Amino acid sequence: MSLTELAAHTSERDVQRTIATRLIYGCYPEVVTSPEYARDTLHAITNSYLYKDILLYKGLKKADVLYNLVRALALQVGSEVSYNELAGLVGVDKDTVARYLDLLEKCFVIFRLNSFSRNGRNEIKKGKKVYFYDNGVRNAVINNFAPIELRNDMGALWENMMIAERKKRNAMVGSYAQPFFWRTHDQSEVDYIEECDGIILPFEFKWSAKRKPRLPSAFCDAYGNPELQVITPENFWNFLK
Repeated sequence: MSLTELAAHTSERDVQRTIATRLIYGCYPEVVTSPEYARDTLHAITNSYLYKDILLYKGLKKADVLYNLVRALALQVGSEVSYNELAGLVGVDKDTVARYLDLLEKCFVIFRLNSFSRNGRNEIKKGKKVYFYDNGVRNAVINNFAPIELRNDMGALWENMMIAERKKRNAMVGSYAQPFFWRTHDQSEVDYIEECDGIILPFEFKWSAKRKPRLPSAFCDAYGNPELQVITPENFWNFLK
């Protein structure tokens, strides 16, 4: 389910009030309707669908590879991933990693973002980020349902949820916007970019915005100075409508 769908059944205020729960347990219908069993439900989903059904779907035999790959992706959510690095972590070649990622994407477990590059020599041109469609599944994979005050990955969880929700939103409204992230080799970055009909919209995601971020000068030099929109728990509905 999307946050917009949840709000239609309750209210935007109620969803905003319980956003911390959605960040940890996600939006699967059974999780939302029976929150007391959320952890058991998510473990059942990951153990049954994620590992058993997907392996049977393509007749895959390397269950440990799939398990270790998904776990590695969960620990790197919101970060740029290297197929070579993932291959080394799970003990297969990078072509096998690519095939498993493609399968996970087709089964709506994860999705990938490409890097945005047009002008700069220092821009990363072939990088990819990987996100999970559901935060609860991601947390079940690493078996971490700790509350927000005990976590050190709130930025990644917030970014994952917002980009996944934007993806759902764009599908529902029929948007043709193309999603990207932007980064340079010296680590200047923009979390999320949409480009549609030549218009570039940059976004940053901040769970706790102590100070307003600014676009990197390298990005402005290459693409002008579009308004940077900072998405926080206080204003995220504007991003999802």
